[in-house]
Amino acid sequence: MPSKRHVSSQNPSSPSSTSKTTASAPATTARPAISKSDNASSPQDILAGMWRNYNSTTPQRVKLIDAFMAFLVLVGVLQFVYCVLVGNYPFNAFLSGFSATVGQFVLTASLRIQTNPDNRDEFKSLSHER
Repeated sequence: MPSKRHVSSQNPSSPSSTSKTTASAPATTARPAISKSDNASSPQDILAGMWRNYNSTTPQRVKLIDAFMAFLVLVGVLQFVYCVLVGNYPFNAFLSGFSATVGQFVLTASLRIQTNPDNRDEFKSLSHER
């Protein structure tokens, strides 16, 4: 009885050899070439669209909270840069100031989530006067 290796090498139409050729052929021909200029927008267009959408759909109260959160990020960055450049001799002062900024940011983010009109269904038991 001949070995299987010998039989498959003599028979060129074995299932393993035909499945390899048929599987690779459609994969290369089925995918059309897509150029970047057809479907992709520039980063400036994407950011401009996000800004227009934010300005048109976000309520004024949420925008005010977002501005305060941006201020808190700026204060935290300034405190960290000051600590790196000048030094952190009163390290407790840096820790207290930075942790207060981070804590205020987290609490403000929670307030933003609760006052956002899109989340009204999730916070039915809370007063709308927040």
